[in-house]
Amino acid sequence: MKTLFLKPIFIVSLIFISPLIFAQTKIDVDKEIHDAALQYQGILKTHPDITKFPQSYSRDGKVMDRPSDWWCSGFFGGSLWYLFEYTKDTKWRNEADKWTMAVEKEKNNTSTHDLGFMLYCTFGNAYRLTHDTSYKAVMLTGASSLASRFNPDYGVIRSWDEWKGYDYPVIIDNMMNLEFLLWAAKASSSKKFYDISISHADKTIKNHFRKDYSSYHVVCYGEDGKVLKQGTHQGYADDSAWSRGQGWGLYGYTVMYRETKKKKYLKQAEHIAQYILNHPNLPEDKIPYWDFNDPAIPNTERDASAGAVISSALFELSQYTKEHKEQYFNAATTMLSSLTTPKYKAEIGTNGNFLLKHSVGSKPHQSEVDVPLVYADYYYLEALLRYDKLMKTGKLVL
Repeated sequence: MKTLFLKPIFIVSLIFISPLIFAQTKIDVDKEIHDAALQYQGILKTHPDITKFPQSYSRDGKVMDRPSDWWCSGFFGGSLWYLFEYTKDTKWRNEADKWTMAVEKEKNNTSTHDLGFMLYCTFGNAYRLTHDTSYKAVMLTGASSLASRFNPDYGVIRSWDEWKGYDYPVIIDNMMNLEFLLWAAKASSSKKFYDISISHADKTIKNHFRKDYSSYHVVCYGEDGKVLKQGTHQGYADDSAWSRGQGWGLYGYTVMYRETKKKKYLKQAEHIAQYILNHPNLPEDKIPYWDFNDPAIPNTERDASAGAVISSALFELSQYTKEHKEQYFNAATTMLSSLTTPKYKAEIGTNGNFLLKHSVGSKPHQSEVDVPLVYADYYYLEALLRYDKLMKTGKLVL
């Protein structure tokens, strides 16, 4: 989910980072955005129907699209907004608006917790970059739809309606949707959205995280908010650390600190970062295996989407910490640099015109394994823009 703010703009500059501090190979952002634009021109040519949202490209050459009510429907439009942000080319603005409006009807969708991904990546970026209040109105409606899934007796936002016989499952991914609610709290002056976000984040710290700060994927709640089960849906095992889930948690608590300035959220984000970066199974190029605890390591798949999410989150987190700022910036840069290499980045005109190769959706279900995924591209572009701002100015304007 994109980092967005209403005016007045808040400049994240608690700790100034001079680019000269870091001995890193510089990433050619101009080239990477140029290549991304070429690839996405290809996707636009093959997707004239805006009811079919680009999702992936199978290893046997099949285009995989999804409808607007799929949780990933906002990522393509969001990526187009990033291309517009960097290039200032109105053709990208026009395409971004078209794909943004294609998900507008989901503002009334109360059957999913993923409205942050669906609406905030699209309408949020649109409003941030254009200040058109029509985008804002859609988001406020969508935030109310998302908030309807919160049960105050449980203290968390319900993710799915059912999982393995449990009727109140909550997944770590849900931390990514709190930024949407926190934006809505400011935009509407409604404390309700803020209180929901705090409650959900606090309950997630209590029930999703183990002593080593790895997280369960799914926690199921029952009467009076009692925890009935802690397990996984997309990871290797109930007690393993699914890599993208660790990324969702890292990103989510970094945002929670930025929005609330509560130190407990900064500490949580730093603990998660240390778990990831110090894990013995994190490869040298810092692109994680799909699960940190897969016993087949090193003979198992990497997850470029996890690397992109973690890289983007670490760039922001590096702005808030004094002790680990260099470590986080360098790790984020290593991850991003790895993603720009031919090992992970597709050649122009290949890979269904997606940017990154080698992501994993859900290996236990043999779904989207070792393929491009639209959200990997989104967070890759976000990480590139964050890196570019930090290298040029030493600060992020979020």
